[in-house]
Amino acid sequence: MTILTFTLILLLGAYLAGLAGSLTGLGGGVVIIPLLTLFFHVDIRYAIGAALIASIATSSGSASAYVKEGITNIRLGMFLEIATTAGAVLGAILAIYTPVNIVAILFGATLIFSAAMTMRKKHEGALAEGSQLSYLLKLNSSYPTKDGIIDYKLKNIGGGFSIMTLAGILSGLLGIGSGALKVLAMDSAMRVPFRVSTTTSNFMVGVTAAASAVVYLQRGYIDPGIAFPVIIGVLAGAFTGSKLLMKIDVKWLKVIFSFAITAIALNMIYNGFNHKF
Repeated sequence: MTILTFTLILLLGAYLAGLAGSLTGLGGGVVIIPLLTLFFHVDIRYAIGAALIASIATSSGSASAYVKEGITNIRLGMFLEIATTAGAVLGAILAIYTPVNIVAILFGATLIFSAAMTMRKKHEGALAEGSQLSYLLKLNSSYPTKDGIIDYKLKNIGGGFSIMTLAGILSGLLGIGSGALKVLAMDSAMRVPFRVSTTTSNFMVGVTAAASAVVYLQRGYIDPGIAFPVIIGVLAGAFTGSKLLMKIDVKWLKVIFSFAITAIALNMIYNGFNHKF
């Protein structure tokens, strides 16, 4: 395969990864890493390094549009970043010393969990009363809908913070945005409306990935020849997805995407157990 062919296929794959990640809130890494490792046979640590850069690009491309629309809860995102950033640095350090086949197995298991999370029942309704801590930290907010502005209150702030720490560790270890865990923390634990939790997750992904990427950069696991096409493709896909999210029903897209991700995850787990990485 020539360098030009490699770059063009990688650009297309990165674009689709950014588009799917933006629409589902899972981040582009869930597509980029399998594409690089299974199709191009790139070492998984270099794939993770590129995926972290992709996550930063995804967050930058989609988060700006969501913030402009007034959907993202910036105060909540910055508060939870304390947990995810600390976890991301720890996860990135662990990744350096973890065998690549174990990383592949953990990656596949996380993908299956992420696919399952996209199919769960979403909490669209807003709580009328939040926890004392949500008022103390001023995390309650509102977001616009076609029917007007909806106010919402939050609960279980401590539980959500703990889940976010785990999300950060997985982000640093596996190179993915851990969007499923972040949305789980906000949607299920803290009862943030799903549209707000998805957009706030996108807002947070970039900061979490940046913390991990520093460790990978110091270890030499970020290859510009791989990362640069990934950045361009993912950023374009994320920008497209942020525009489409406001106009289309992504229900069936999430179903198809979940089945595809599950198939990829099983392949990653199989190869991991057979030491093919």
